[in-house]
Amino acid sequence: MSTAATLPAPVVAPSFGGFVAAAAAAGRLVVQPRMGFCDPRRMRAGLERTRAAVATTVGTLTIDSYTRVGDLAAARAALVEGTPLNGYPIATHPAGLTRDVLDGVLDPGFPVQVRHGSSRPEAIVRALAAAGLDSTEGGPVSYCLPYGRTPLAESVDNWARCCELLATLVPAPRVPHLESFGGCMLGQLCPPGLLVALSLLEGLFFVRHGIRSVSLSYAQQTDPGQDEEAVRALRRLADEFLPADVDRHVVLYTYMGVFPHTEHGATRLLEASARLAVRAGAQRLIVKTAAEAHRIPTVEENVRALETAAAVAALTERQEDAPGAASEDVDDSEVYREARAFVEAVLELSEDPGRALRSAFARGVLDVPYCLHPDNAGRSRSFLDAGGRLRWSDVGAMPVVPYVAPGGRTPMTADGLLRALYAVAGRYDGPPPPPVGPAP
Repeated sequence: MSTAATLPAPVVAPSFGGFVAAAAAAGRLVVQPRMGFCDPRRMRAGLERTRAAVATTVGTLTIDSYTRVGDLAAARAALVEGTPLNGYPIATHPAGLTRDVLDGVLDPGFPVQVRHGSSRPEAIVRALAAAGLDSTEGGPVSYCLPYGRTPLAESVDNWARCCELLATLVPAPRVPHLESFGGCMLGQLCPPGLLVALSLLEGLFFVRHGIRSVSLSYAQQTDPGQDEEAVRALRRLADEFLPADVDRHVVLYTYMGVFPHTEHGATRLLEASARLAVRAGAQRLIVKTAAEAHRIPTVEENVRALETAAAVAALTERQEDAPGAASEDVDDSEVYREARAFVEAVLELSEDPGRALRSAFARGVLDVPYCLHPDNAGRSRSFLDAGGRLRWSDVGAMPVVPYVAPGGRTPMTADGLLRALYAVAGRYDGPPPPPVGPAP
């Protein structure tokens, strides 16, 4: 939420999606941290600082690893022993304690989202609803394939139940909200067409199971132009495939791969993500901090990142508002065409999005590169072309074609993979400063 002296909060409906929509209508990018602390006092302090930032913000409760995998006994033991956890154990702390953490902080002008990473999220959904919250994120594919070995069919069933549970447990006039993590698969080296398609398909899955407010995600990748195509493609496909009465918005993640090691490099990358969000029409940005490459950031570092992103966003012109800008309605970009091919191929397999997703992975119609999950075919491969765009080198059974560079295909080697993984960090860090020699 903005400070009253600079950015008065808009009047909004009592829901996460309603807040983002009101901010977008006022021309403001919503910025959000990744933040979770085991200690309730630290968690409340983090939310208070986020709310007070000079930016239009939403809060985050990031959940600990034990709770994510369903090991609530281990989470309870850690609390009894005083062992620090790497997030907020929402299913172990009493609901009354979490309500106390949120009391006076959570309101229609400052919604809070629960972020976790679980393919078995029922306990998390029950706990967040009991605490008076109504927004979380994940998905049957995106919180299954990259994070463990839970069978995809089991994750689909778990998420179907949890969508229906969230829709049932959140009372009107609040509107339950789910964000797909599908645009962030593995964080890097996945060509954008597949990321866009997965996010949209998970959004359709949520709607099928009773959710009427969704956000679709995309993680900043390696090329600004390709990223802009991707965000625009996601917005367009959402309008084409989601029911008109479903509230929706697009959320962009600051780059999730190997982060720059220098403060100036990390700040430059964060600023680039804020400009991308505004230019391409994303309504919310999840930030990273200058400390990401080294350790878990402090609250102060998170607030600094939020305010930096908000300041850059305020100075950035949305692309379609620029003089002479082409209409995005006729922008059949390479990313849009590829993403639509994925979506249509999957939806041809079944009218039920969950069944269609299971069949698509079983047949290799969807195949995430470099993902080792047993239910992923593992035949697709990607690479960075000479211009920095992510391309397919091998597509297996997917409904797209591989890219053949001038001079023919070059197989991805271990050295090439490492160079690709570190390419963004190296570009933003720039050359190292010259060594400082002894004084003359």
